[in-house]
Amino acid sequence: MTANDSLNTNRVTGQSAQEFTIGRLARAAGVNVETIRYYQRIGLVDEPVKPAQGYRRYPATTVERICFVKRAQELGFSLDEITDLLSLNERDCFDARAIAEHKQEIIQQRIDDLSAMQRELTKLIKACRENVSGKDRCAIIAALSRPDRRRGKTR
Repeated sequence: MTANDSLNTNRVTGQSAQEFTIGRLARAAGVNVETIRYYQRIGLVDEPVKPAQGYRRYPATTVERICFVKRAQELGFSLDEITDLLSLNERDCFDARAIAEHKQEIIQQRIDDLSAMQRELTKLIKACRENVSGKDRCAIIAALSRPDRRRGKTR
């Protein structure tokens, strides 16, 4: 072991500062151990070879990879889309941008759908408030009981 190696090794555990056990990896990446195991099962994270004696060691780059996955999930990417992003060359902006633009279109459609739902609920709540006497059928219940005229098919 060189002097430089001893600076990068924990004297108590003998673990390199550039490698992590699964527990340390989980803490460093801000996830739990089961998340790492799940990512391994679906191929997002490589499972290191288990030495004959001791624990598996994960390279420091695995922390970055897990952080990438978590951040992509926060942005609405599915695990399949994240797999696609991870398969790209780091310099391949064209394909990454295409995936991101597609995701942005999907998100915008969801926003539009949610806005339409909000407008409809606002109208129903207003109609319900105007029926203070209770003489008319509740607008909310009536609207929910009608077939949806906007859809030609059932979901």
